[in-house]
Amino acid sequence: TTGSCAHIHVLPPGFVVSSCRSRIFWMKLNKLLLQGKFFQLEINDPSAGPILLDEKLASRCGYVLSEDVWGNPVFRASVLGCHVANEADELFSLTVNIKVSSFASMRAAVTYTYPMYCSYSSWASREIVCEDNYMEVSVKTDVPAVSNDYTVAWMSALPETQNVAYQQWQLMFVSPSGRKRITVSDAAKLGYSFNNTLSRVYLRAPYHSNESDSSVVSGVTMNMVTSTSMYRQRWLLLLIDTTVSCPVDGISFTDTTLTWTVPSVIPTLVVQESTFLSKDIFMGIDDRVIVNPEQNNYLLEHNETHIRITIPIGAEGGKLKSSVSGGVYGVIYSIDLFLEHTWTDAGWQTTKYTVIKSITTPFMPQIPMVINNTLPEERLFNVAFGHFLPDVSLVAIAIGNVPFTLREAQRQGFKIYETPFSNRTKGFILEVPFDDPYVLKEYVNRNETKYTLLVNYTISVGTEMMLYYHSAEVECVIADVELPEAVGFCDEENLYLAIPTSGLHRYWNLYLGNKLLNRHVVLTSGYLAATNSTHLILQIPLFAVGVIYEEVSFQKIKARFDVALRKVRTTETLQMFSVSCSFNSSAFIICHPDGTVTVSAQMKTVPAIDMSKTRLRDSSCKPMEYNEGHAFFKFHVTTCGTSVRFEGDHIIYENEISFEKETLPEQGEPTITRDPDYRLTVLCYYRAKETIVLGAFTGDPSMPPPFGSGMMVPRSNTAVQRRVRRALNVVSRVSKDESFVEFYEPNVAILKRAAEPVFLEVELKDESPDAELYLENCWVTGSLDFNSTPRWNITVDG
Repeated sequence: TTGSCAHIHVLPPGFVVSSCRSRIFWMKLNKLLLQGKFFQLEINDPSAGPILLDEKLASRCGYVLSEDVWGNPVFRASVLGCHVANEADELFSLTVNIKVSSFASMRAAVTYTYPMYCSYSSWASREIVCEDNYMEVSVKTDVPAVSNDYTVAWMSALPETQNVAYQQWQLMFVSPSGRKRITVSDAAKLGYSFNNTLSRVYLRAPYHSNESDSSVVSGVTMNMVTSTSMYRQRWLLLLIDTTVSCPVDGISFTDTTLTWTVPSVIPTLVVQESTFLSKDIFMGIDDRVIVNPEQNNYLLEHNETHIRITIPIGAEGGKLKSSVSGGVYGVIYSIDLFLEHTWTDAGWQTTKYTVIKSITTPFMPQIPMVINNTLPEERLFNVAFGHFLPDVSLVAIAIGNVPFTLREAQRQGFKIYETPFSNRTKGFILEVPFDDPYVLKEYVNRNETKYTLLVNYTISVGTEMMLYYHSAEVECVIADVELPEAVGFCDEENLYLAIPTSGLHRYWNLYLGNKLLNRHVVLTSGYLAATNSTHLILQIPLFAVGVIYEEVSFQKIKARFDVALRKVRTTETLQMFSVSCSFNSSAFIICHPDGTVTVSAQMKTVPAIDMSKTRLRDSSCKPMEYNEGHAFFKFHVTTCGTSVRFEGDHIIYENEISFEKETLPEQGEPTITRDPDYRLTVLCYYRAKETIVLGAFTGDPSMPPPFGSGMMVPRSNTAVQRRVRRALNVVSRVSKDESFVEFYEPNVAILKRAAEPVFLEVELKDESPDAELYLENCWVTGSLDFNSTPRWNITVDG
């Protein structure tokens, strides 16, 4: 004796759901119970045993294996499919083995046996099913009443019947390439399935076979197989029209809707269009009929040419799914629809036409929005990022190009949380304080700071967990910088500026003219600088570089010192700090930027001299004011006999104050004077290439004087070293007016009235880098001889 054991595995609760809809077995598996597992389906034939379901078998046998929009495996089978047990064309059963394994090789698989039952008796004369992978037509084979209504297509098949073998079904296909007559077994090799039941004959055909043809009906492409099934016995000739035609397109999309169009009347399926009468039209989603489409915002319309279903993208029953394509985030909408159309016509009594269609929209880019809800008063960035479907999750962020996992971000002090949005979408909120070190800060305008949050989001998209990156820049400018206020004061010899150090060198710097006021400038200019906990105190001597002399008179000197507060990055001037005071000073020389020289000469001789009788080199240049101890002169460096010379990069102007002695004549030589000798040399130094900052000295400094400085020294007998002269290429022209656009021709006499201005241009064309042009003496003569007289001076000593 031999024994065997059978293992029956009980199906997990909720693993399988099945139904019978419009003579189709419909079975759905729960994907959650298949996570991390592999599965196969076998068709359990009562006589042949289990047969593995594959793609080729599926289309020939009337099976479909796919997924619904939610990712659950779906199996559909026609009640006329292979291995279906049929009882009197009314009760149908099909048993499926579901094999589940943890391994791709399906070893150690657990097999669940699942029987399905379908009751269907309300057959129409002709039923057509258009599935994803096959077309099926079944025809009632009851002998009809006698009729004389033969069509041309029907009669054309008659000659062929003479050749039909006895007691054997044959198929005749009519296509653009001609007629083809083959046996049922040969048809099966081409992917067709032809058989009969108790009262019906059916043909199942693949799409786009060699025997098929395509045509456009009302704008929809139809794939059709035109065929006649033939059976002959000695006393019987049976011809059955098994033509089938199914739509292969008819789908269109807008940004908000998808539309599915199916022709109302399909010419190859309607013998006489004039007798066509539409009976019922139903639409459905998955395996359920939608009784009131408009309640779900679906639109089912039909007219003489079309049946049209319009579905809003995102509507219930379908699924929106996130996706990433080419680095762009977007969504895809999928929905599983079916359409059932019943009509009558003279040729066929009733036709029931069912189309099952899985529709998926193209990828629709949805650029995420960054919504700035920043709260300046709380100094907090609040940024919302959305809208996303529930299948999106935030996995990481980068702030200022520094990456953080979500846990690290929370530890850093950032807040990240989800928030619901409209239309069942969601977003992510990010909160970052302004004062976080990863926030960029920039001082802008006068008293504002621009805070910039650079954020790069990394999100995981869909069940495939594709990564999508999105960067955003959020700015907030707030007035949170207090501009400093300086305080100025003076003593007898110095000006002082006290400037707050808060923000100094971080937001702004101090400038003297165009020079950054740094330690080097302070030291070389003779200033003193000291800082305490809050202020920088600058001490500026009265006669230091940079002091501006607003008023210089015999009685007083009104002096001012300016410091500019400028932005660190742009050097834009925000504020001028000035201190201005009046000083009493007994002896000074001030060389002004415009070439004016003011001198207060002190009488230091014994016996005393009359200071009113002091003169410059040009004796007509007398003191403007004087008293017993001082004489006050004011003159320009181009007047009063002032001479000029060059030393290095300095121009030095020199004049001399002297005293006119009174002499007492006697009967001959020598002369006798009561007055002592008084000579005072006045020197003004100007930098040749700078004309901004000026200064003054009261004595002979030990260091080389800066430009625009002056000094008074006793007269020296040392001869001034003469400059070596060389021939230079110098061109001069006289302009006709102050625009310097039109010039007089050279060597042409120019007639000018007295006191009429002359516009003179002198150009140095020498290319030597050490050659520079300074005008000393220019004059006008009556001839081309430079030395001719009379001569009229234009400039003297520059």
